Amino acid sequence: MSTDPQPAEQESGSLTLLIRRRIKATPERLFEAWTTPAQFVQWWGPPGVECPGAEMDLQVGGAYRICNRMPDGNEVWIGGTFERITPPAELVFSWKMENVDVAPERVTVRFERSGAETEVVVFHERLANEAARAQHEAGWFGCLDGLVAFLGD
Repeated sequence: MSTDPQPAEQESGSLTLLIRRRIKATPERLFEAWTTPAQFVQWWGPPGVECPGAEMDLQVGGAYRICNRMPDGNEVWIGGTFERITPPAELVFSWKMENVDVAPERVTVRFERSGAETEVVVFHERLANEAARAQHEAGWFGCLDGLVAFLGD
């Protein structure tokens, strides 16, 4: 039986991305790092990208905003709403870059205990095209590298 998230309503032509990473931490610790803005800003972002600000209203229907400061100094804000919150196992939220006219995407993050480690599973769906998929893939791998470094693994 697979525990991979499955798209609830995958539209024709939409793309998905599945990333897995084992991290030496408990689901509780990872959930905390992912949902506490003061911790989140310390690890979020692929190489060269800083996170100078994060806001989270951690409740179903609550909004979040994340700032990505690019190497050239430009800031890109990403935001959305929490659709499902199941501590410490799962977060589901919409995902949209502000000031960009595209449909919102959806991200599911699961924290699955595996002995002394936890497998972090990121499922990003409703991606518009292969270029967006490749960009998100590099971004998620970079963010998870930052999370590992933050936790001292």
